[in-house]
Formats: sequence, C-alpha cells, structure tokens
Amino acid sequence: MTTHNFSGRIGILVGGGPAPGINGVIHAVTNHAYLHGVEVIGIYEGFTHLMQGKLAGETLTPQSVAYIHDRGGSILRTARANPTRSDEALEHCARALHDAGIGALVSIGGDDTAFSASRVARYAQSALGIDLRSVHVPKTIDNDLPLPENIPTFGFETARELGAELVMNLRRDAMTSKQWFLVLTMGRKSGHLALGIGNSTAVTLTLIPEEWGKTEIRLQEVVDILAMAILLRLLDQKAYGVALLAEGILENLSHQDLEALDHVERDEHGHIRLAEVNFLDILKRQLERELGGLGVRVKLVKHILGYELRCATPCAFDIEYTRILGEAAVSFLLEGGSNALITLQHNKIVPIPYDEMIDPETGRTEVRMVDTASYSYCSAYKSMVRLKAGLLEEDPTLLARLAALTQMDEAAFTARYGYLAGLGENPYR
Repeated sequence: MTTHNFSGRIGILVGGGPAPGINGVIHAVTNHAYLHGVEVIGIYEGFTHLMQGKLAGETLTPQSVAYIHDRGGSILRTARANPTRSDEALEHCARALHDAGIGALVSIGGDDTAFSASRVARYAQSALGIDLRSVHVPKTIDNDLPLPENIPTFGFETARELGAELVMNLRRDAMTSKQWFLVLTMGRKSGHLALGIGNSTAVTLTLIPEEWGKTEIRLQEVVDILAMAILLRLLDQKAYGVALLAEGILENLSHQDLEALDHVERDEHGHIRLAEVNFLDILKRQLERELGGLGVRVKLVKHILGYELRCATPCAFDIEYTRILGEAAVSFLLEGGSNALITLQHNKIVPIPYDEMIDPETGRTEVRMVDTASYSYCSAYKSMVRLKAGLLEEDPTLLARLAALTQMDEAAFTARYGYLAGLGENPYR
C-alpha cells in the first residue's frame, strides 16, 4: 500500500446528461482508492441531495463495482441539480460532504458540473475553512469542454461510432425510399458530434452553429441552405439525402425566431430544454413551405438522434480512457492536488486548474467550439452538397439550371438565393 498525505473519504458523483464510460471512471476510482486504503462513497443524483444538506449514497468496494466498466449508464445515476444558484446551496453541499468525512470530491460531468464542483470546493475552502479537495473528470458526448485540440472528452467516441452506424442506416433508407432525412444531433453549444458523425458517414451536408460564429442564426437562412441542397441533388436526379443539424443551431437561433417557438422550457442551468422544443417540426414545416413556393416536392422525414447515444455500451477506446482518467483522478488527490480537471495529453496525465477553464468575461466554464478554419472542417465543408461560394466559377450556368427546376426565372432566383453562392450580401448576417 502506497503512502499518501490524505485522510478521509473520497466522494464521487455524476452530473449532467449520461455519457458512455461513466461506470468506467467509477470502477477505476473505487479500485485505485481501495489499493491505497481510502474509502469511496458513491453519491446519488449529482448535487441533488447535497444541496439539501443530505448525503444519499453508498460505500463502493471493488466487489460492488466489479465488471461495471463495460456497461452504459451510471450506477450512481445523474442529475442536473445546480448548487451555484445560491450560497446556501453551496454551504449545504460543503457541510454535507464534510460531515460525512469526505475530504475529496471526484465529479464526473460536462461544463456545468465542472463549474458546480469548482464553486463548491472554492466555497468550502474560502468561506468555511474546510479542506475539500476537488478533481473533475470531463465527460460529455458533445466534446465541448476546453481541452487541448484533439483531446476528446470521454463518451464522444462511443457516441460518434454509434451515431455513425445509425446515420448510415438512414442514408440507405433515404436512397431506398427516395426521401430526405432531417436529423437533429446532440451538441448544445458546439457541433463536434454532428460534424464527427457527418464526416464518418459522408452525409449530404452538416450544419453546426460555429458556421455562424457569434452571429445569431436566422431560421430562414437554415431553410434556404437546405432547400438549395435539395435542388442540387435533384440536378443529379437524386430526390434523397441526409442533412445533419447540431442542436446548438436551436440554442443560437435569433430571439425573434425563438419567440415563435411554443412552450420553451429551461433546465436548472437556464438552458433551453432542446429535447422538448419542436424545432424539427418547425424546420420541416418551413422547408416544405419554401419548396412548395418553388413548385418542388420531396418527402421530408425528421429524426432526432440523441438519447440512444448517451447510455450506449462504451467502445474499447472509452473503456480504456475512463479507467485511466479515474485512476489519475485518485492519484492527483492523494498527492495533494485539488481544484483541477484531469486530462490525458500525449499519453501523460495533465491537470488543468479550474481557474484556467473559466471565461473571465462570463465567470462560467469555457466551451470548446469547432474550429471552422481547421483542415478537418474545411475538408468536410468542401464535400457538402450545398450552394456555396466558388460553385459558380466551376459552373456559371448553375443558377440557371437550378432555377429551371422551380417556378422562378433565373433573375428572380438569383436575387433570392444568390447570396448563398457569394453574390451580394447575406441578408441574414
């Protein structure tokens, strides 16, 4: 048994949505702590009960976590409870952990959970004088935590692999049944998952919020892009295709367009409950109206690709990855470390201090966005079927040929949609 300078228990909890590999972290934390004579307390439903000053959980042992690393879901369950809403909630969390003899907390989650864990630890240390160590294991299928380039969050690779398998099925269905699929993928703020699935399956086109930068997204521009993709495919005698859209497009829709959405609910962190918004219904209706006005008719089918990815059986990469991260988290705590997110970079464990993850302007955890200047994105964009700048240089007759598929003449068609090909200013940006 290795000596260390830590006394007390280690608590472990899960926040946010599920992601493949959570149980792998729990498995590794429990086993590694046990080897060092440290007891691990599994805390149920994230910060939910801690915010009430209670600790609901169980003592974890190597026997109780045996063989859970290859299972989806979370044996500790998960919740989006947000302790940062008040100092009272933060104090309840800190005191509940302290009273249970927990001197270190391993949190598993995305950006919101990382922020919550950092605030609880900071409050315990500064306001209460409690030595509560904290380490966060980054988890999200969105892949949007502020890690270095090409370092994924666990769960992403499994979600991309399963998502690609499902979308390939939709591609075959689209071709077989001569129809278009509008597929909404998870990715609240960033388009990593949508782009990863789109690149892996060579779908017709993928739309992610990063394409618009910091500009609000107008629904009509999204409709125009999709309508022109459909026309371009019709030029090739293909009345079918698959369009992937990251749900972050909904998150970044203009306030004017959001006001048109009925019954917009928000979670405890103030985010729109995207799964509850009928975005695809609205998009499909608007797109059908646009195509109908052009005299074009294709079959549109909407599909949400989301919950089926979150509790999938983790792939080999995520099983290995989470076991490494779990062991590293315990080692970091036992060696006196605290207030950091644990990462694996170039096969070395590198803790990232919480302070380096916080955006100084917002005070919240930063979000890693897709770099639209990167080679991988530019390569993906080139292969997309969509009306874009440069196509008219290759084919000066393109707009005329597209117009011929509609009830508009070339001049009217060019005036209406030419902006997508770089003719004139974009009226929506």
